Amino acid sequence: MLSVDKIHASFPTTRLRRNRRYEWLRRLVAESHLSVNDLIQPIFLCDDPRYTEIPSMPGIYRLGGQRLIDYVGEIDQLKIPAIALFPYYPKEERQENVVSMLHRENFLCRSIENLKKHFPGIGLITDVALDCYTIHGQDGLVADHEILNDETNALIAQYAVTQAQAGADMIAPSEMMDGRVGVIRHALDRAGFEKVGILSYAAKYASHFYGPFRDAVGSKTCLGQADKKTYQMDPANANEALREVALDLQEGADSVMVKPGLPYLDIVRMVKEAFKVPTFVYQVSGEYAMLKAASEKGWLDYEGCMLESLIAFKRAGADGILSYASAHTAEILKRG
Repeated sequence: MLSVDKIHASFPTTRLRRNRRYEWLRRLVAESHLSVNDLIQPIFLCDDPRYTEIPSMPGIYRLGGQRLIDYVGEIDQLKIPAIALFPYYPKEERQENVVSMLHRENFLCRSIENLKKHFPGIGLITDVALDCYTIHGQDGLVADHEILNDETNALIAQYAVTQAQAGADMIAPSEMMDGRVGVIRHALDRAGFEKVGILSYAAKYASHFYGPFRDAVGSKTCLGQADKKTYQMDPANANEALREVALDLQEGADSVMVKPGLPYLDIVRMVKEAFKVPTFVYQVSGEYAMLKAASEKGWLDYEGCMLESLIAFKRAGADGILSYASAHTAEILKRG
């Protein structure tokens, strides 16, 4: 029989489980924290008072008219700081001459103006990429099967000013054209919108996780079998992300984003450690849809897995998270 002294000598003196014993203690020693202040809710807009659920994104709708106002009212009550707006145009309404769609009276700009009037305290973040408007579904202008860089920049800079005139608080260019941030910054400043911020999709990868989003904005059928690999980043590359972020910051970006989220936590960490600037991450449509589909099959606990995924972004260094689950997550956090 072992003596007491020998038993004690075999025990570890450091027992990490002691700090996990009680719920109150786990809260005290938690290294990363998720709060409603970390959340941004993306919203799909349509020029229709009815609302339509997106089949590949259960619980997410295209909204217009009073239903949009009612939904953003719920977001406001939950104290979510900001929303990101994306318009939906069906294929038959898209035009070869995309310039004709990017005017002050289009329904995105009308929605911005209306939302700013009703909810002046909510941040309105808007995108200027052209995939929501083009007949081919690409993020930029196309000629001879090539995505045009500088011509696209000139057009989206004009559209950024148009959105700022409507009341957008922050422009979030996602099309990954070289030099776009500098062109947009110059255009905004020249038009008197030097206070409008730029949240750059600085490290946006050519990912397969965007499928449900393309359903939501109507670009999937337009894109067909084409891809966006000539301008979005190769998933194999990490150091290139640091070059992209550095260039966007030099051109005047106020904050940067990594997209997608969970498969690119290493990039979030690298960007935050290298630049120490406001760093956002986008939990994209495919990430959301996977958790939803698995939970509907009874294979996963949706709320638990969602919270785990979001806290992973905070642990990696993200300051803010765009997630389709932001509203639901805010409700969970409110429950405690």
